[in-house]
Amino acid sequence: PALTSPSTDVDTSGDLDYTKVHPAIYGGQPSVDETDLSTDYTGTISNLSTFVYKNGTEAAKTRAIICQICHHAIHDRFLDARDLLLMSHLQDNIYSCGDVTTMILFNRMMVNLGMCAFRKGRIHDAHQCLSEICSGRVRELLAQGVSAGRFNEKTADQEKAEKRRQVPYHQHINLDLLEACHLISAMLLEVPNMAALVDDSGNTRRNRIVSRTFRKFLDQYSHQVFTGPPEQTRDYVMRASKALMSGDWKTCVDLVSKLDVWNLVPGDGAADQIGEMLTEKIKVEGLRTYLFAFSAQYDSLSLSQLCGMFDMSKNEVHSVVSKMMINRELYASWDQPTETIVLRKVEPTSLQVMALQYAEKAAALVEANERLLDAQNGNYGYDGDRDGDRRRFDGPSHYRGGGQDRRDGGYNRRDNRPGRDNRPGRDNRSGRDNRSGR
Repeated sequence: PALTSPSTDVDTSGDLDYTKVHPAIYGGQPSVDETDLSTDYTGTISNLSTFVYKNGTEAAKTRAIICQICHHAIHDRFLDARDLLLMSHLQDNIYSCGDVTTMILFNRMMVNLGMCAFRKGRIHDAHQCLSEICSGRVRELLAQGVSAGRFNEKTADQEKAEKRRQVPYHQHINLDLLEACHLISAMLLEVPNMAALVDDSGNTRRNRIVSRTFRKFLDQYSHQVFTGPPEQTRDYVMRASKALMSGDWKTCVDLVSKLDVWNLVPGDGAADQIGEMLTEKIKVEGLRTYLFAFSAQYDSLSLSQLCGMFDMSKNEVHSVVSKMMINRELYASWDQPTETIVLRKVEPTSLQVMALQYAEKAAALVEANERLLDAQNGNYGYDGDRDGDRRRFDGPSHYRGGGQDRRDGGYNRRDNRPGRDNRPGRDNRSGRDNRSGR
């Protein structure tokens, strides 16, 4: 029993008057059985899953492996969960289950896996796991609420079935914590990417967009007439992003690492650990953003100056800058005797300039077609989920096998469904002629 000894503050000699006090107060102080602390729950889950794999149906096997992956993710064993997900090819076979509850369980598993990756400091993996779910209608996809949209055309039976699929409140995933993990991981990836798109003359080049959702929120925040003090989690992240883009990494750390949602992360000192991890990540990405944005203004940079600006050691700065040089993100070289970075001005050739112009015009043409289709369907700008709910139940592109062309945010997807016109020069999704940019 949980209550093993009577309470010393209550007189239990007389009759128990349950109208004045709760009956549990006469049971004593709560205690935990010592045998529960020594139980190997990981081994128990593994043995039960193995039994289901051998004797269960296909639906039971799918749900068992999802639960096992989720168990690893909850206990911060990201590598084990990721390897099990990749080896099972669950992200490729989730369509064949035909069960909405299993797809909801898959969505919840992906969210837990992404939050586990974020807690472990694996920002890219966290963004890949969370971007698919967090780009819209999170409550429905996690079975934590029903939609009440103006264009909702569900029947009464469908609404009842959706309400029956809702998970209990004590199993809900905090949406503020989920949004914080998603937007911060997108910020750490997208802000340096946006800084790298500006060339030496100040013009913005078109390139791969890491997170359309983050750019939409950032554009909305930037176009506000009056920007007050941040109130919601999204406001804090957007203000931190503006600070990071200007090189003020200390303000970014203060805004991001002191969010109240980190207190919801289980574990002793988990909030402090997340704050330390974010501080290190923001320093690195702040250095990369600074070099992308202002390297054209310098002929050389001192290593000690960069160390002082970003509060990093020489080895850390040397590692970050050298990696940028190797990846051709920064055209520079080291002057080892003086510990300086000699920056080089690289001008594109005429052929490269023409190729860039051609690529920009082609991208503008594709984007115009996409926005025209969005206007017809009632979606406006930065909408990445044009395949309906089917995409929501798919794993991230980083963990998914072949069979779908999803490069550059879905611009190169091809629709080969029956009844579509797949002739050259035709837009396979709407049947429009896209040869003239319409």
